[in-house]
Amino acid sequence: MRESLRTRAFRWAFNLWPCYRGTGGRVTAIAADWREVRVCLPLNWRTRNYVGTTFGGSMGGAVDPFFMIMLIKLLGPGCTVWDKAATIRFRKPGRSTLHAVFRIPEQETVEIRRLLEIEGKLDRVYRVNLEDAQGTVHAEIEKVIQIRKKAIKQDSQDV
Repeated sequence: MRESLRTRAFRWAFNLWPCYRGTGGRVTAIAADWREVRVCLPLNWRTRNYVGTTFGGSMGGAVDPFFMIMLIKLLGPGCTVWDKAATIRFRKPGRSTLHAVFRIPEQETVEIRRLLEIEGKLDRVYRVNLEDAQGTVHAEIEKVIQIRKKAIKQDSQDV
């Protein structure tokens, strides 16, 4: 995966954004075409819970915005994209740095555009796992994203 200058700058800015920085997560890479984003969540004093494992709120927060942001970038200004729901299933306590890889293939955006022409609004479900370096899944996150086709604004003189 290659980053562009623009996505690298976005990554740096995102990692400094207080709202995201507070989760303890770090964006490690954003593909130039926005089809892949990689995140890591280290276990440290900011992300550790009372029993010494990764805080569930940090897990949820570290992965929260990415499918929505990726779809905003991929679908462009003709669509409105919102997070609608999220579910997290904790599988194992996080005792080390966890990683997540978000991917949206091209055929997914083609399908979204096709369905928007028919329906105008739809919900899509995306899944991502937080895994350790050995590939052990520590949390499974499911996001429901709502996508709407923006209404075309008419100029008041056209009426």
